[in-house]
Amino acid sequence: MKKIDGRYVTGEPLTTLWDDLLSNNLHNEGGVDFPKGKKPEALIKRCFEIATNEGDWVLDSFLGSGTTAAVAHKMNRRWIGIEMGEQAYTHCKKRLDSVIDDTDTNGISKAVNWQGGGGYHFYELAPSLLVKNDKLPVYQINPTYTFNMLCEAICKIEGFKYKPQDVFHGHSSEKRFIHVTTEFVNAEYVRSLSQHLDEGQSLLIYATKIQSDMMLPENIEVKKIPKDLLDKCNFESEVR
Repeated sequence: MKKIDGRYVTGEPLTTLWDDLLSNNLHNEGGVDFPKGKKPEALIKRCFEIATNEGDWVLDSFLGSGTTAAVAHKMNRRWIGIEMGEQAYTHCKKRLDSVIDDTDTNGISKAVNWQGGGGYHFYELAPSLLVKNDKLPVYQINPTYTFNMLCEAICKIEGFKYKPQDVFHGHSSEKRFIHVTTEFVNAEYVRSLSQHLDEGQSLLIYATKIQSDMMLPENIEVKKIPKDLLDKCNFESEVR
């Protein structure tokens, strides 16, 4: 006899054929409708028991109805779920909200004595930073981007932490900073920024308009938007 999910049952060694996990009432699990797409929470629970420990990270890059994230949450695993379209709201978010506020009593809730709690961050993927110009065969900054979005995106691409402070928009260390601008950058502009640097600090400037043939200090680098971003971005192949 073995104690499983709070009760003693006759135990046998686990085989590769799991025919003991029934799909009874599967349509009720999570409170969302996902015909022929749901997996039983008990199935995911067993996978986690075999392959993970509490506090481990679980990734489901095709979250579906949210089963993986729901089970991971109930079993005290940290998780990342990825889904596209309205389903992220109508299924995944709805289901996980019910797990957190303890209105989800189905699935493995009773087996793990789930009482609700916890939380999560919900992120939406931003539109592409660079898009093709409507008339010319060139890329340009997406018109939907605000200046703050542009700064944050460039910081991400260049490996800086986005944290606007003084004249800088981010830093990658205590001595390396970045500045983004849509103004014309000339020698005088660079000189004014350099006055904010201490000894041993360096600066990367991204600008849309740059004076040619500038003499720059060794600790300052200037890159052009969008030209110097193109090599750092990936674009889907286009079907002509």
